[in-house]
Amino acid sequence: MALARATASSRRPAKSLPLLSRLPKLSGAPPRAARALGLVRAFSALVSPPSKAVVYEQQGPPDAVTRVVEVPPVLVKENDVCVRMLAAPINPSDINSIEGVYPVRPQVPAVGGREGVGKVHLVGSAVKDLSPGDWVIPSPLSFGTWQTYIVKDRRVWQKIDKDSPIEYASTISINPPTALRMLEDFTFLEPGDSIVQNGATSMVGRCVIQIAKSRGIRSINIIRDRAGSDEAKQTLKKLGADEVFTESQLEVKNVKSLLGDLKEPALGLNCVGGNAASLVMKFLRQGGTMVTYGGMSKKPITVSTSSFIFKDLSLRGFWLHKWLSSNDITECRRMIDHLLELVRNGKLKYETELVPLSDFHIALDKSLGKLGSHPKQVLKF
Repeated sequence: MALARATASSRRPAKSLPLLSRLPKLSGAPPRAARALGLVRAFSALVSPPSKAVVYEQQGPPDAVTRVVEVPPVLVKENDVCVRMLAAPINPSDINSIEGVYPVRPQVPAVGGREGVGKVHLVGSAVKDLSPGDWVIPSPLSFGTWQTYIVKDRRVWQKIDKDSPIEYASTISINPPTALRMLEDFTFLEPGDSIVQNGATSMVGRCVIQIAKSRGIRSINIIRDRAGSDEAKQTLKKLGADEVFTESQLEVKNVKSLLGDLKEPALGLNCVGGNAASLVMKFLRQGGTMVTYGGMSKKPITVSTSSFIFKDLSLRGFWLHKWLSSNDITECRRMIDHLLELVRNGKLKYETELVPLSDFHIALDKSLGKLGSHPKQVLKF
């Protein structure tokens, strides 16, 4: 009866409906013939509840083009699963997609977000391996997670353990896998080896420290000079960092003199660019590899001729989307299960801030850096 009322109410004129009628997969309310109450009751099991969503009709500044609107019910087909979203983060790639500068982005108008966790609300008649109440995440990543209810094909959803904390389950699909893949895929590392990275206070950086520690791999970490850098050093060391330096501390002739008993690192990770990337390369041993996965400074990477000739360094790049597209879905999901197990065992921790959907634009301003430095913003539905 509640769904019947919700379906009927969705037909009332609303300012947002012209936009929403053009959003992919956001149509499918019952036909006119189903308006009779009895038919709506019969039809209601195949219709999602009304939803709220963060949408944008055109690319541009996220704080200018996004808005929270009401979405009418969606038809649930036989192979579909309707998921009640529990939480979804605001990631840099989400912001870049809205701006129109990310290489992979949905057609507009669109609902924001690609990552999150939800609870199965109802399933189509052909779905046998998921049940209402199961926790799921989109795997592979799927556009449109910034909404209260999502209807997508069963193949999109990966069932996860309900014991996973919501703030980790919602953020486990992008940053932790990036850290894991870079540690595993570019050079052979064994216990006692070292890695060096800049951007160490980022979520990926914190994951790198902890995953490396769990494998006996030691880490040298570079952070920006800024207020609170001493506190940041202590935080990273509590996570397992062996050494943490500010960029100014590395303005010495031979940075390797600061290594102490640490081995020269075979692997360097760069998400900043500019001088911070050069500092990573200075630490690398002969034949070492630097992997770039971001460019927060928006400055180019400059490499000296001697780094190639005399150190034989290799420069590589990593993009999680390409890795996910190139690997079997079973392997991808096995990786997610492994990372969630690290979380449940207390071996993987990072800071997030849960924010109600009603405060979306505050969370967005924090994610854009307009309100200073804040933890990863996670929308709670």
